[in-house]
Amino acid sequence: MRFHGKHCGAAVTLFFVELWIALFVDDAFVRPYLGDVLVIPVVYCAVATFFEVRPVVLGVAVFAFACAVEFAQLADWVTALGLAENRVARTVLGTTFSTHDLVAYAAGSALTLTAHLAARRLRARLRRR
Repeated sequence: MRFHGKHCGAAVTLFFVELWIALFVDDAFVRPYLGDVLVIPVVYCAVATFFEVRPVVLGVAVFAFACAVEFAQLADWVTALGLAENRVARTVLGTTFSTHDLVAYAAGSALTLTAHLAARRLRARLRRR
């Protein structure tokens, strides 16, 4: 285990962007779609803050986790956990399954992985100079 400050900064920044979207945006695109795309890099960066994991492995794991959460919504897991009346839990865990969310998670995973690998290549190129 180690601490990676840049990933932590990205995770915190993206978390506050997500929070801002959840609290202040009520539209037909940013909140339902962009918010779901952005949840992937939040989780990815949060994990990468503390654990050294190959980007592809982490990207697939975060995507699988997001899909598992989405499919758990089919089973109404918020109610099963006794959190049906908890507004924060309902917002964070979700209550409605959507295939659109799965597509957004796939897009978020692809974008996150592409950005991470591109940044890694750029850093390697700059070190060689």
